[in-house]
Amino acid sequence: MEISIGIENPLTDGVRTLIAELNAALLALTPPQFCFHMSVEEMAEPHTTVFVARAAGQAVACGALRRHADGVGEVKRMYTKPAFQGHGIGGKILAEVESTARREGFTRLVLETGDRHPAAWRVYERGGFHRCGPVLDYPESNWSVFYQKDLAMSRAPAA
Repeated sequence: MEISIGIENPLTDGVRTLIAELNAALLALTPPQFCFHMSVEEMAEPHTTVFVARAAGQAVACGALRRHADGVGEVKRMYTKPAFQGHGIGGKILAEVESTARREGFTRLVLETGDRHPAAWRVYERGGFHRCGPVLDYPESNWSVFYQKDLAMSRAPAA
């Protein structure tokens, strides 16, 4: 299975479909007040870059880098369609997010994910992320798990 990953406009039908699937999956596991979704319109803002993985032209996975002040980048909207999970696609998107953050001089990447997403935890931990306390302006919650990676002190991911 050949996968290509590129930067795309999130306002396309394929990306909108991925985000709708992601939102449905998250809402099935987490109360709405503890889901911190970005809409595709928010994802299209200049401070966010969206990465999309495609197989045979079909959008099968996505992730985004959202830029914050003080050298902090946030990993957002990570999702892989169930039929494509287990093939390392999420890790490849995460590596693209990190590579972009490094090129732009970010010193730290952070993220919030749910407390019922062990597959996501594995992707982040394989990518060198470590659990931490709440990041950015996210509230502390039993529904959230937070991760960070110090880019200033860690090596770039292998190509």
